[in-house]
Amino acid sequence: MSSIFCPQVRMSADTSGAYYAGKDGDIVLIVDVIDMSTTIECAIEAGCTGFYGAAPDHVNPPVPVNPEKIGYKVGIESIQKKSPILIVSEPRWGTEKDLQRNTKKVVMGIINAGGVIEGFVPNLGRSTVELCDFRNRLVIGVTDSGGTAFDAAFNSGGIVLTGTVARTINKKGVLPALIAAKRAIEVAVKKKKNITVIAASANSLEDILAAQYITQKILEQTRR
Repeated sequence: MSSIFCPQVRMSADTSGAYYAGKDGDIVLIVDVIDMSTTIECAIEAGCTGFYGAAPDHVNPPVPVNPEKIGYKVGIESIQKKSPILIVSEPRWGTEKDLQRNTKKVVMGIINAGGVIEGFVPNLGRSTVELCDFRNRLVIGVTDSGGTAFDAAFNSGGIVLTGTVARTINKKGVLPALIAAKRAIEVAVKKKKNITVIAASANSLEDILAAQYITQKILEQTRR
């Protein structure tokens, strides 16, 4: 790269890997192909004004998370940007009451900040953005793997992004991975930070393989 600063790049996995990457102050790229990071990528394409992840109420990871703090931050941002909030939640199939069940901490943070929640939508990847209008909305993915990893990295001090290799509304083939790599590099160079790519779950082969692929694309672009 022509830039003087060339970030170090590494890969890790799970919420614990995200937490320690955040503690190092890295750019932390969360890869949860099915479906959180794919949902977020499609939301970006659909015109959302910002995106976050948070841990559901029922999870008990081995490292600290603070979904209420994230909810509060998004609530403040909702006021500043005049953007209502869409909460992406699980289970993938269920009623709105089901989707609300494990988001009470996030919701409390939003309410305390005075933010506006527009609705709850399921975590379906590409299909999620077909359910409602994402333009000028803030998005929080409250999900077991990707959301919890995002939460851990964010609250331990990381600058957190997401990426996927899955087909989106506007991208297919290698393009989603290339966009994810470019996004991480641009922020890393601007902030003079290193990059850690996180497979949201070490038990999901799709996350591991996707994280490896995106890591390789980052290395290819930073070694030019």
